[in-house]
Amino acid sequence: MRVELLWWEGCPSTPQALEDLRAALNEEGLDPGAVELVEVESDEQAERERFPGSPTIRLDGEDVVPPGHGEPVGLTCRVYRLRDGRPSPTPDPADVRDALRRLHAADR
Repeated sequence: MRVELLWWEGCPSTPQALEDLRAALNEEGLDPGAVELVEVESDEQAERERFPGSPTIRLDGEDVVPPGHGEPVGLTCRVYRLRDGRPSPTPDPADVRDALRRLHAADR
């Protein structure tokens, strides 16, 4: 399983997203050190990577929380919705764990 955290230096939420992702990996019995950090440094790279903002977590190339239809790509800070509806600068940890479980179960 490929685990990526795409980020842009202009957003302060990267450390929290990385901590949450590593905790979820650990809870699922997966290697928390397996996270590939991918810095997105230009609009061209953002377009190429289909980067909807920082932080973006991908498992085997698929966004844990897919961006909305028509959501632009670029060097921006991403805003997520927690399961209770509150805005958050990082994905809901439950969404990350659920995505890991689905992918890990499919790999078995």
